[in-house]
Amino acid sequence: MINRIDKNLDPVTAEEKAAHKIVKILKDREFDAYIVGGAVRDRLLDLDPKEVDVTTNATPESVQEVFPRTYAVGAKFGVIVVLIDEVQIEVATFREDRDYTDGRHPDTVVFSDAEHDANRRDLTINALLYDPIERVIIDYVEGLRDLDHGCIRAIGDPDVRFREDYLRTLRAIRFAARFGFTLDNSTRLAIERNAPEVNKVSAERIFEELTKILTGPAPDIAFRLLDTCGLLREVLPEIQRMKGVQQPAEFHPEGDVWEHTLLVLKTMDHPNPKLAWSALLHDVGKPPTFCINDRGRESFPLHAKIGAELSVEILRRFKCSREHIEAVRDAVYYHMSFAEVKKMRRSTLRRLLARETFEMELELHRIDCLSCHEKLGNYDFLIKTREEFDNEPPIPAPLLTGRDLLERGIPEGRRIGLVLKDALELQLNDDLTSRDAALRWLDDQLAKEE
Repeated sequence: MINRIDKNLDPVTAEEKAAHKIVKILKDREFDAYIVGGAVRDRLLDLDPKEVDVTTNATPESVQEVFPRTYAVGAKFGVIVVLIDEVQIEVATFREDRDYTDGRHPDTVVFSDAEHDANRRDLTINALLYDPIERVIIDYVEGLRDLDHGCIRAIGDPDVRFREDYLRTLRAIRFAARFGFTLDNSTRLAIERNAPEVNKVSAERIFEELTKILTGPAPDIAFRLLDTCGLLREVLPEIQRMKGVQQPAEFHPEGDVWEHTLLVLKTMDHPNPKLAWSALLHDVGKPPTFCINDRGRESFPLHAKIGAELSVEILRRFKCSREHIEAVRDAVYYHMSFAEVKKMRRSTLRRLLARETFEMELELHRIDCLSCHEKLGNYDFLIKTREEFDNEPPIPAPLLTGRDLLERGIPEGRRIGLVLKDALELQLNDDLTSRDAALRWLDDQLAKEE
């Protein structure tokens, strides 16, 4: 069935304007061409689309003949990137995909027509076509109805759609959370049936989809859906193990580690990927370290250290970059140290605030506190301390150097580094304020060791 409705979706973004121009040029050459997918969906939801794609009956060769500036990114799948007005737009030829034996790529691609092209896509709300010249939306899959009803529904047989690419199970949940839509019952059941197969998808693609979930709207809702649909135990079993792990009620009135983590995700405000993954994993060390202490209270000894180690294992499993792994590892490792900042010496605070990841770790501390006891005293203290340090003179050069120790007969080695570290600590705490005082301190230390 085809549904055609008149709709004027005036272009707003540079990408939309470029795509409109491409469609007009193709139609002037007597090709069929439409804006397709997420760009149509988002504009109907009064959102600015992040990506704008064009679909057409022009073959890849024809597209390259029509437009002078192009390059092929997926020629065998009929995809050509057109550069127009310094904007890149993907232009794909109508196609049918046949057989997905690897659960990711079609074995065969056959160029086809607009209806078959719409029906090969994943979700109904992602398969709408818009003709900006005629100002008509074309709907072959009842996507308009599902948009109106707030429903995420796979096109055709959902089991077939998900077996074609198991990543679509995660995408369905991401869109449900992003738009606050419900999952169509048949689609939900198919996700549950196909959940055990999701790890046939490459680790990199799963990580990318989970990152979109974590940095998008309502990640807490998405993770509840991942759990209820059976996907969480497949992709992040360490997170599922948080369920039922109780915490001291006086510090965590919100509930167990799972509920706390979901609340942290909900409290995030437009996080970058490193912060989002740090928020998800900050208490991943609690389930394996849970115990009842001698006061009869729940306790998690060394959970930050164990959590940092687990974070590295998890992110390596997803084949993340070293930079991402190290940032998340450090945020998880140090997140409990923020509870002690008022007891730290000024030198220790200086080093804490000088850390490259301090801003991210500070924000993690803030949302962590807001998601349990809601006390922000340490956060406010660090903000004030940072302002004080900003108004102080820059940290001076060390008063002592390795040469001072060598001249006093101390051989090269680890001992020199330890002595210099102690001296710098005293200097940063204003206990040593001149080179003469530092040299006297050094001589006193050496005399004590004789």
